Amino acid sequence: MNSSRLLALRALYVIGLAEGTSFLVLLLIAMPLKYLANAPAAVRIVGALHGGLFLLYVAAVLLAALLSRWKWTRILLGLISSVVPLGPFFFDASVKREINAIQI
Repeated sequence: MNSSRLLALRALYVIGLAEGTSFLVLLLIAMPLKYLANAPAAVRIVGALHGGLFLLYVAAVLLAALLSRWKWTRILLGLISSVVPLGPFFFDASVKREINAIQI
C-alpha cells in the first residue's frame, strides 16, 4: 500500500510542477504574445498543453487522496490550488512533506 501511495504522491508532485509551470507560461508569456504581438498560436499551443496537464493534475489529486485517505478539505484544497496561479507550487510543498514522511 505504501509503495502505491508513494508512487501516486510522487506523480502528483511532478504533475503539479508541470501544471503550475504551464499555467504561468500561459499567463505570463502566451497571453501577452496573443494580445501584444498578435500571435494567437502561442495560446492555442500552451493552452492545449496546460489543459491536458490540468486534467492529469485533477486525476493525480484524486488518486493520491484515495490512496492516502485525505480528508475532503485537503482534497478540495488540492483541486482549488490548480486554478490559482502558483497554487500547485504551494500545494506541492505539503505533498513533498508527505513523501518525505513516508520515506523515513
